Amino acid sequence: MSDAAKRRIFSMLDADGDGVISRDEYLARVDRAAAATGRGGLDPLVEAAREAHREVFGRMDADGDGRVSLAEYSGWAGHDAFEEFCRPALGSLFDLADADGDGRLGREEFTRLRAATGNSADGAAAAFEALDAAGDGLLGRDAYLAAIHDYLTTGTSAMADAYRHGGLARQGATAH
Repeated sequence: MSDAAKRRIFSMLDADGDGVISRDEYLARVDRAAAATGRGGLDPLVEAAREAHREVFGRMDADGDGRVSLAEYSGWAGHDAFEEFCRPALGSLFDLADADGDGRLGREEFTRLRAATGNSADGAAAAFEALDAAGDGLLGRDAYLAAIHDYLTTGTSAMADAYRHGGLARQGATAH
């Protein structure tokens, strides 16, 4: 994973810009996604997402102080971490957004999810277009997770490129 990609993702996860990702800051992603998708706190999918995100945060926080520095994040992030921890966490957010549970998101569902996790709605439209290879107005779970994996491991993906080429402030924002 490129250092530039790690810095961009870290910056997106550090929502308050104080140079660390706090536990509350990271777990708030689930609450924002749940609210954006109209799911209540007791919904089993929300609970599954919270648990997956608690696991990711615990793994990122190498020294256990409740705060993840850029050095901790950089030392942790990569293919293995994505496959073992981030894929389930990001998949759980996808599942929150998938209102009919068919394993695919329409443009509106995708945009709500991306906006809730710190990306612009305008950028989400461009990213959706880039990922909707079939042109059917639907994006499958596997394609979504593959785009994020590609960005995390190589520093590029069709989704990240759509954000970047759109000139958006949070370019390349595809974090776990």
